[in-house]
Parts: sequence; structure tokens; C-alpha cells
Amino acid sequence: MELIIQCFLTAFLLTYFAIPSIIRIALAKNLMDDPGERSSHEVSTPSLGGIAVFGGVIFAIIMWTPSPVFSQVQYLLGAFVIIFLIGAKDDIAPVSPDKKLLAQVFAATIIVVKSDVQLHSFHGLLGIHNAFHPLFYLFVSIFTILVLVNAFNLIDGIDGLAACIGALICGVLGCWFYLTGQIEYTAVAYASMGGILAFLRYNISPAQIFMGDTGSLLIGLICATLIVKFIDFNHNLPLDHAYRFNGAPAVAIGIMIIPIFDTLRVFITRMMRGTSPFKPDRRHIHHLLIDAGYSHMEATAILVFVNTAFILFVFTFHAALNMHWLILIMGLVAGGLTYYLHKRVLVIKNGKLKLNETA
Repeated sequence: MELIIQCFLTAFLLTYFAIPSIIRIALAKNLMDDPGERSSHEVSTPSLGGIAVFGGVIFAIIMWTPSPVFSQVQYLLGAFVIIFLIGAKDDIAPVSPDKKLLAQVFAATIIVVKSDVQLHSFHGLLGIHNAFHPLFYLFVSIFTILVLVNAFNLIDGIDGLAACIGALICGVLGCWFYLTGQIEYTAVAYASMGGILAFLRYNISPAQIFMGDTGSLLIGLICATLIVKFIDFNHNLPLDHAYRFNGAPAVAIGIMIIPIFDTLRVFITRMMRGTSPFKPDRRHIHHLLIDAGYSHMEATAILVFVNTAFILFVFTFHAALNMHWLILIMGLVAGGLTYYLHKRVLVIKNGKLKLNETA
């Protein structure tokens, strides 16, 4: 417990006191995120909050991770630096998508190859177990991390959302790692949670600063690392272990349901409309909530509540329901909620259109 408090408070305090200086520098140097047609904001805002989060998280991990297990996280820190550098560069002067993806691949490869944070099996997902060569799982692990990093990056569209979801995921997984004796990943999770919550103080509407790609990519990489490690380490726990989950892939999906489901839904609907799945638009869940009349913080609260409900669902029923039933139920519920929200937005838009026509 002492480690949790040390990591959390150190990252929180460093991030909290660093952000005002970063805001002043961003304003002085005009390093701002200007509103665009996809933006949910109306004023230019500093977008370098991720720099403070990075500094707080990295310092806390280095400071408090016990030396006997520090070797387990040293390569993670190297990967975090790669993501930080490409994210900061993109926030200051936009980087091409190819270069950004290359940096993400490099960081994910370091984590998978050097830290052995990888999937060694599908763990029964789609009925598949250890059916492939280890090299295949290495590439699957890198691909999984890339998907999760970018899924997290895509939900960073309104005040507080990415920070709240990131803090929730780190808090839940950090608790599990602590209970299962994984001290090094406990340190990573709670240092990240502390830095994220400190940033959130300045990101509540009206936001004084955004995390930018520096923050969203870093938090996405941290959450992806923790979730992959959770799936693999859970499989190696004794069958009678008190904190072992049945169907870890389904539990992992429940923990990260908002970024995973939103990304899949948006990509699928874009392809169904004949457009590139990578073409930006305003079809994300948070955009639907804003278009439905909710404020930024109301939309964030709704999505955090939904994510928390899914976490409680998988934690409660992982032993009672087959993994594939868990995934099916989560997909149907999430799809149903999104369909209802989409219809509500259409009703509101049609109502405004008729009102304008009569006026």
C-alpha cells in the first residue's frame, strides 16, 4: 500500500504543479489547439498537457519502483519516451500519420520483445488456444497494442473523457496487479493514475489545457501495456487463485469497452458508407452525446458511468457466463445504447431543421 501512495502522490504533485508553467509557455509561444470543423471547442487552448503527465509518471516510476523488479519496467520507460517524443513533436508541428505509426510500432515492439508484455495464446477467444507459432503471437501482440493505443487516442475529443477513462482503467488494473503481487505494474498503474488525475484538474470544462497527442498516446500505450499484461499474467495464475478471472479477453474488453467499442463502431460505419476507416468525422460516441445536447462534462460522466458498469458486469459474471456470451452481451448492450443515442440526435436535428424552416 505504501508503494501505491508514493507513486500516486509523486506523479500527482509533479504534474499538478508543472501544468500552470506549461500553460503560460504555450500561451506565450502560441502553441495552441485551434477549433476546427470536427472540434467540440470554440476557443484556442494550449495542448501540451501530456508533457506534464509524462514527467510526473516517469519520475514516480523511476523513484519508487523497487530495485529488485525495476528491470521489469526499464524497457517500458524507453517505449514511453519514444511515444512522448513523437506526441510532443506532433503537438508542436504536425507529424505525418506514417511517421507517427512508425514510432508507435517501434514503442510497441520494445514492450513486446524486451519486456515480454505479450499474448502467448488467444486464451480460448474464438475457440483458439495455442495453435500458432510464437512468432505469430509476437506480431499479434504488437498489433493489439497499436489498436488499443489508437483507440484511446480517438476518444480524446471532449473535456475530461480520455483522462477519466484512463484513470479508471489504470486504477482498476493497478488494484488487480497489487492483489496478485505484480509490484512493478502496480507502480506503473498508480503513477499513471496520479498524473492523469492531476491533469484532469485543468481539463475540466472550461478546459485550461488539452493533453494533446503527447498525453493521449502515452496514456493509451500505458493502458494497452497493462491490459495485455493482465490477460497473459491472469492465464498463468493457479486455477484456484482468488483473483483469477475466467475468460480474461472478455474481461479486458469490458475494462476498455468505451475506446474499443467506439473505434470498432466508427471504423465499421465508415467502411459501410464507402469511406476510408481512417477519415476523421464526428461519429464518435462523445460527438453524438454533444450533438444530443449534453455538455462536455455530462457526456464524460455518462461514458465513465457506462464503462464502470461494464467493468462491474464482467467482474460479476466472468465465472458464470461463457467468455463469448460475455462479449456478445456487451456488444449488444453497447450497440443498443449507441443506436438509441444516434436516433435521439437525428430527432433533435430534424426538430431544429423544422424550427428553422417555420421561422
